[in-house]
Amino acid sequence: ALSPCIIPEVGHPNFTLGENEMAMGMGIHGEPGIWNGPVKTADELAAESLETLLKDMPVGEGEEICVLINGLGATSIEELYILSGSVRKLLDEKKIKVYRTFVGEFATSMEMAGASISICKVDGEMKDWIDRPVKTPFYTQS
Repeated sequence: ALSPCIIPEVGHPNFTLGENEMAMGMGIHGEPGIWNGPVKTADELAAESLETLLKDMPVGEGEEICVLINGLGATSIEELYILSGSVRKLLDEKKIKVYRTFVGEFATSMEMAGASISICKVDGEMKDWIDRPVKTPFYTQS
């Protein structure tokens, strides 16, 4: 997270960050994360995030995954694509195959700035589900 959101009913930010400070691992509703500290680059954030994710869900060389880069509400699509490129570069170096990458705002917290990275292992059946047409108020794919 790079900035808090203001919950309308409460009327004030749900957490605070200092100037040039960010929070890593924060929950979408402002739940405390792993650390607060100086703003890092997309490459640094991608490396730390993937290290954490791959410890929790090991993915071997040659295995296939989908990647989701989610904006929290106030992060530009350009910044999300920069983060996506950093993630992809690291996965390529680890020889982990990326079946599809989704970049956008899928779960936001109003005007909170920041992003999340999610990965999902895929097999033939999962790819079939992922590729199916979808039409909802928040997401469409044909």
